Amino acid sequence: MLVGDWMSRNVVTATEDVSMIKAGRMLRERKIRRLPVVDKDGRLVGIVSERDLKAASPSAATTLDMYEMTYLLSEMKLKSIMNKSPLSIRPTDTVERAALVMRDNKVGCLPVVDAAGKVVGIITDTDIFRLFVSITGIDQGGIQIGLRLGTNEGSLKPVLDALRGHEARIISILSSYDRADAARRDVSIRIQGLPETKERELHALLEKTCQVLSWTRD
Repeated sequence: MLVGDWMSRNVVTATEDVSMIKAGRMLRERKIRRLPVVDKDGRLVGIVSERDLKAASPSAATTLDMYEMTYLLSEMKLKSIMNKSPLSIRPTDTVERAALVMRDNKVGCLPVVDAAGKVVGIITDTDIFRLFVSITGIDQGGIQIGLRLGTNEGSLKPVLDALRGHEARIISILSSYDRADAARRDVSIRIQGLPETKERELHALLEKTCQVLSWTRD
């Protein structure tokens, strides 16, 4: 799963000489929270967020009158308030890598740049959620089975054999290593719904062959 397949290509950008007033209007009209800043060739040179604009704006306690405030905001350019060392990612990087960078740096989006540093898209936390829904198959409903298995080779085979024996059709299989010890992993398997009798039989069989953590119908 590559960033280029999930990013938004219709990205809104601004140049360094755009005023705070115009930048704020762009954010409001396009309903976005961050604005990549580019040079004349479209290369990423910074990024500005709603928070940056608010921090740079005069406070409610200012002694400036409305005309002075408007003049100040119109004269202040993005180059003076933008983050000049913006994080970015390539379209050929994985979405998982993008999610890791966003999580570790506590940001909600990443500009996507090509080899020349030009902005070609943007990937946001909303895109990550969209991918998560897609790969889990939750929109297809079915049954989610949570299992704790060993990390040794072939640990999944008895589970797959049990599913095959009960004619269960697999929608997705996901693994997590965060909640188990070093020798185990948590596996989430989503299957299409089964007749009640077959579901009970499958549940009983898996209880005998491995540790069942959850069994949920969506």
